[in-house]
Amino acid sequence: MFDNIFITLNVICWGLFAISFLIDRSRYRNCALLFIACFFAACATIFEVGKHESSYVIYILGAMIIILLAVPVFLVINGVLMIKREGRSLANLLSLGFGIVIGLGELATYCAVVMPEIAAYRWEASNLLHVISKYGMFVSTSVIYISIAFLAFMLYCVFLQIIPRKRDFDYVIIHGAGLINGNKVSKLLADRLDKAIEIYRKDPTPPILIPSGGKGSDEVLSEAEAMAAYLMEKGIPADMIIKEDKSTTTFENLENSKAIIESREGRKKTVLVTSNYHVYRALRYCRKIGLKCTGVGSHVAFYFWPSALIREYIAIHAEKKHFILLALGWLICILPLILAYSG
Repeated sequence: MFDNIFITLNVICWGLFAISFLIDRSRYRNCALLFIACFFAACATIFEVGKHESSYVIYILGAMIIILLAVPVFLVINGVLMIKREGRSLANLLSLGFGIVIGLGELATYCAVVMPEIAAYRWEASNLLHVISKYGMFVSTSVIYISIAFLAFMLYCVFLQIIPRKRDFDYVIIHGAGLINGNKVSKLLADRLDKAIEIYRKDPTPPILIPSGGKGSDEVLSEAEAMAAYLMEKGIPADMIIKEDKSTTTFENLENSKAIIESREGRKKTVLVTSNYHVYRALRYCRKIGLKCTGVGSHVAFYFWPSALIREYIAIHAEKKHFILLALGWLICILPLILAYSG
């Protein structure tokens, strides 16, 4: 019975996600729909496996628990590595901080589950243990909720990178990044440029490349100019490059690039290239300015990816409506606890 229910819900959720994704891949709801669809797919798989060999279910659940316990350890180690390689900045502390928060959440879950059992045998400490259990439950529920919301966001960001894409584009917008010593393309930026060159060479009708980025106060030349020089060194003809060298933010990158594209005649099939963790937010900006395009992510070092993705997660939820949605979801999750303990 349950397996049929999960299979039905799985089909419905995947259908809803497919429709939403085809309508607009930058919508926030896609993150939740994809996560729910994956959840029901996992449940259906576990029930199907359990029908044939119940012991496998125990192995699967055991592996899941081990992975969950390993997550905070991995994030803390990654955070230490980030600090060693990238320096002590707030952005580089995100992985470490998130790992500590998840670790505390797991500890709180343990307290919420185990303390009442201990209190049943230790009457003299029962009040204190019940208090620890109560607050542990609040912390545990909050951390689990935030972690699930982040997992949904992460899954969708990964999904955006693995879906098949067409290759026939007219314009490729390449997002800039800071220059080394004010004039040299960084590894992060070079990866974006190399991805754009890959798209250019695979396209049956080579597109116009638009390197985008203005001149910072500490830079000798604009990011667009340094990017154009890199592209030409790699064999891209100068007449296939149009520099956008006035912007200072990602949003301005896209606004100015859109103006360049709209000022030209002909077809305007567009793809934007940025680091893989940044594609989703860039697509959201495209929707805001009415720029129809596909997003492609370039490779980043694995140790850099967790902190960068956490930063994107925070940036998305810094938007007022998404912060309200996140807070409302959290309130709904802890409301049963509030009612239970207040009663």
